[in-house]
Amino acid sequence: MLRLVLDTNVVLDLLHFDDPAVAPIRRALQEGRASCVGNVACRDELAHVLSYPQFKIPEHEARRILDEYAALVRPCTDEGAALPPLPQCRDPDDQKFLELAQAAKADLLVTKDKALLALAKKAGRLGFRIAAPAGAAELLERN
Repeated sequence: MLRLVLDTNVVLDLLHFDDPAVAPIRRALQEGRASCVGNVACRDELAHVLSYPQFKIPEHEARRILDEYAALVRPCTDEGAALPPLPQCRDPDDQKFLELAQAAKADLLVTKDKALLALAKKAGRLGFRIAAPAGAAELLERN
């Protein structure tokens, strides 16, 4: 089973927009070929993004998404352990996803964020990959 960290945009594609690009991730999670790891910082960012006026997400829909996210992710319990230093993401708000992937011993960080994708080669040396949803789908289909 692959351990995944999903960034906020991928979570929205999965739980709100029902984007076909993340359908292979959904199938892998449903079939037990993958699991998703999260933490409070990622959940808080999701809650914040759900309140953006441009999304016009009603409160009951935001609650549903947060509830589904809570049911989807397994909490990371290894945070705070002494770990090797991480590369710095150009966007400090995205550093939390790198930290979670490392602490959770994730296999894959799935993101559409260019700043995180730019670190893909460096992340491999840390024991996890970084990929866009299409790359994640390829990897999941092979497992």
